[in-house]
Amino acid sequence: MTDTCTLKDLGFVDGEVIVIGEVGQAHDGSLGAAHAYIDAIADAGADVVKFQTHIAAAESTLDEPWRVKFSRQDATRFDYWRRMEFTESQWQELATHARDRGLVFTSSPFSVEAVELLQRAGVRLWKIASGEIYNPVLLDAVFDTGDPVLFSSGMSRLSELDPLVSRAREAGIAHGCFQCTSRYPTPAEAWGLSVIDEMRERFRCPVGLSDHSGDIYAGLAAAARGAGMLEVHVTFDRRAFGPDVPASLTLDRFADLVEGVRQVSRSLAAAPGKDDLAESTAGL
Repeated sequence: MTDTCTLKDLGFVDGEVIVIGEVGQAHDGSLGAAHAYIDAIADAGADVVKFQTHIAAAESTLDEPWRVKFSRQDATRFDYWRRMEFTESQWQELATHARDRGLVFTSSPFSVEAVELLQRAGVRLWKIASGEIYNPVLLDAVFDTGDPVLFSSGMSRLSELDPLVSRAREAGIAHGCFQCTSRYPTPAEAWGLSVIDEMRERFRCPVGLSDHSGDIYAGLAAAARGAGMLEVHVTFDRRAFGPDVPASLTLDRFADLVEGVRQVSRSLAAAPGKDDLAESTAGL
């Protein structure tokens, strides 16, 4: 790999905007709901479906208290993560279903055990969650796969991403970075769209927006600004239960976003001059 990484290095087509539908914990522990999300994200025309893989025993103590208690059903964080778990065979079923629908399947791991499980399920594109860029054991496990990796930046400064990007480049591992603001939902003044340009120049790799605004406008603006990747949380209903729902798009709005991003991409790719546009309207 050269000093500059591209979307092609990540397994996609250069010049397009890669749209990632983030399920996260929206399935609320239901395997059926997880499969339904895959179908809905595929129907919307996205490129990637992303989950989160939590293994309670590997990342939480039995009596770990809530940081912000949101669940009436789960007494502790451990109980919640355990309820969110799927078995290895179930993860494999989800991965196969996604690929059958033409989606790239990925999931953010939160433990070494999760990395190993997802690798066996065939994950070949990794997304490191914002808080996990400070987890050297997890990072070692992901880098050891040699597969492409995407870094989020919601809880970090650019200087804290520097060593990760350098390590990936030196190891010849394809990589990308997301501007992300860890506020749910994120107000317009905190989208950080200008950071996309800063990241692109600094890291010389595909850069995108991990959007938590809860609407389509930030994503459309990022696409128009030249972002190569866009990740948004999805939900079947904004009245559903879950910690990410306030920052999520309904599937109908997600489909609108995907269509809008595709139109923005066509516009930027065409880039007609003013003379061309003037001639195209002649005689009207």
